[in-house]
Amino acid sequence: MKTIGLIGGMSWESTAEYYRLLNELTRDRLGGLHSARCVVYSVDFAEIERLQARGEWVQAGQILAAAARSLEAAGADLLLLCTNTMHKVADQIQAATAVPLIHLADATARAVRAAGLRRVGLLGTAFTMEQDFYRGRLAQGGLDVLVPDDAGRALVHRVIYEELCLGVVRDASRAAYQEVIDRLVASGAEGIVLGCTEIELLIGAADSPVAVFPTARLHAEAAVQAALADPTS
Repeated sequence: MKTIGLIGGMSWESTAEYYRLLNELTRDRLGGLHSARCVVYSVDFAEIERLQARGEWVQAGQILAAAARSLEAAGADLLLLCTNTMHKVADQIQAATAVPLIHLADATARAVRAAGLRRVGLLGTAFTMEQDFYRGRLAQGGLDVLVPDDAGRALVHRVIYEELCLGVVRDASRAAYQEVIDRLVASGAEGIVLGCTEIELLIGAADSPVAVFPTARLHAEAAVQAALADPTS
């Protein structure tokens, strides 16, 4: 099995989910006491969040690129950036290392297409919902992407940073998210992309009238598949 390098800490709540998923998926594939070969570089999210708020994306990318180089030095054979939002600097990270980065949006788009869907609603941070680095990547993958209205985007963003990133899961916030999802479905969304890794702590399949696509799980599945692939096949 190849070694998976995780650039995490954004937030550590979702990085912990990545670690659990990678090990569960590996055990399911290989059986017995098997677990994932992985190394983790966990950054200080407060530093990254300040740079996000200031729009200092290049500086944030430099921090994550340094993390990628450290993972390469530690023996990682492939990389996961354990956050949707910071895929804004995915190209900067990939340019810093020879280790391939599995892009989260690509893994998500493949899963949506495999389900026979094309038009999806996207929930995530304001950066993810409003900027083109993620929506555009999904569109390149053949998807038509809808996002909530202004009030819906503000609500989704606030809950991520003020609650989920702190490990706070509230029934009232789940109900509010369900209202946002219902409006996206009414606008034609055939599925909902949980485009922030923390949202999976709040929303599951039972909370939506249409299929949900949990990006952290899909990312982890793609990583395990790559890590276990037979290089001779």
